[in-house]
Amino acid sequence: MTIHPLWTDEYWLPLLKLYKAAPEGVKPMYSRGMVELAVGLHIPPQLLYRQMFRLRRPDSPWLRRLCEGYAGNPRRLSRDVKKLRRMSGFSSGGGFYDGVQVCETFEKDFRPVDGCPGLKPVMLVMVLDLYFRLTPPTMVDDTPEVVQLARLMRVKPHDVVEVMALFQAIDPYLHRPRPQESPLLDACRDVWQRYGNADPSELASLAAQLREYFL
Repeated sequence: MTIHPLWTDEYWLPLLKLYKAAPEGVKPMYSRGMVELAVGLHIPPQLLYRQMFRLRRPDSPWLRRLCEGYAGNPRRLSRDVKKLRRMSGFSSGGGFYDGVQVCETFEKDFRPVDGCPGLKPVMLVMVLDLYFRLTPPTMVDDTPEVVQLARLMRVKPHDVVEVMALFQAIDPYLHRPRPQESPLLDACRDVWQRYGNADPSELASLAAQLREYFL
């Protein structure tokens, strides 16, 4: 079964290593380790999450032998994963992916916004979810929900408020004047186009899962 054009059986090794990391078991879809591995392999976290469930209950003789071969031998597993990571192009789309075109999609959500190294699109998604839970007068630095989200994402409350101000300018129901030119504007507009008109419950569900990335 092919789950992704870039997936190869060699990728079971880093996935197995992550699975065995304490506490051993299936990791949350957007946990930091899962996302970092997904970005390195250019394979969405959702697909790695699905594959990780197969490690819990191996569904093929080959996968069963793989899991049994590394059982009780974490040093060997770590050594083999390091060897794989040293291969030319791993995590960068170089020689490791020769013959396959790498088109980055989800990876951009977990990289800093141009001109704003402290913020990533995934953080703007979190702010948008909170945006729909507050009213404009409460979108200020000292609102408890703003403070809590800022603490979770390790940014200042004012950073969250600044993003909310941009969302207010983008929101067609508010027609607020646009703040000073901001390098975040295009990124906020992109996030709004993706989630601003979607079902709020779907955005809330995504934001709840994304919290794992910041823990």
